[in-house]
Amino acid sequence: MSDFPTYETLRLEKIGDHLLKVTLDRPAALNAINTQMGRDTLDLWTRLGAEPGEIRAVVLTGAGDRAFCAGGDLKERNGMTSEAWRAQHELFERSFMALLESQVPVIAAVNGHAYGGGCETVLGCDFVYAVKSARFALSETRLGIMPGGGGTQTLARAVGERRAKELIFTARPFSADEAEQWGLVNRVCETTADLLDQALATAGEIANNAPLAIRQAKKSIHHGLQVDLLTGYRFEIEAYNRLVVTEDRLEGVSAFNEKRKPVFRAR
Repeated sequence: MSDFPTYETLRLEKIGDHLLKVTLDRPAALNAINTQMGRDTLDLWTRLGAEPGEIRAVVLTGAGDRAFCAGGDLKERNGMTSEAWRAQHELFERSFMALLESQVPVIAAVNGHAYGGGCETVLGCDFVYAVKSARFALSETRLGIMPGGGGTQTLARAVGERRAKELIFTARPFSADEAEQWGLVNRVCETTADLLDQALATAGEIANNAPLAIRQAKKSIHHGLQVDLLTGYRFEIEAYNRLVVTEDRLEGVSAFNEKRKPVFRAR
């Protein structure tokens, strides 16, 4: 897939042949998730999951310098009927699941606050870089609801059960440094410019490696964590064996022996 539609709430920038920078683009609303953003992200993640084409890594960030994503758009939700709320949330659920299932690695570059569904979006990415001033929270219990974008599952897997319970029950915000200490964030950067540079550099490293191998490794890690160790290992071997017959495996070994950079073609 080389062409993307124009989205109302997302700004896409292809960098080189294999990288895609995606910006949540509602800065006046702190990039809050409204119904249209739900439609746009569902379409994007579904496309990347089904037909990534030349895209080998994605960096996801937010517009502006205040927020990555403030969560669900409560102005749009104000006065919404229960039926309309559930219908909208079904859309959001599908988007979150499509992000989790995307075969292309997604790096969150958290340029500002990530609250509620914004934090859950971060947790749905493969790993996370954050600017030092960013703050995180699963704040839903203050609104009479609870995390519904996978947060009770993904936060607990990232920081452990007891820490996740504390953060969700209190709805307490926490810093990027705390998030790094607890295992939610991989790297804290001093400035937004540094954040994007480092996230894109890491995405470039990923894109230089064999894309089929990356996708199979992602599947193995993602699904293996849901089962016991030996079952997960058997899943890993199944994923591994699918790579043995690929052209990329032949190219990787040939390039190593010929002392040159491999040219991977996802075949």
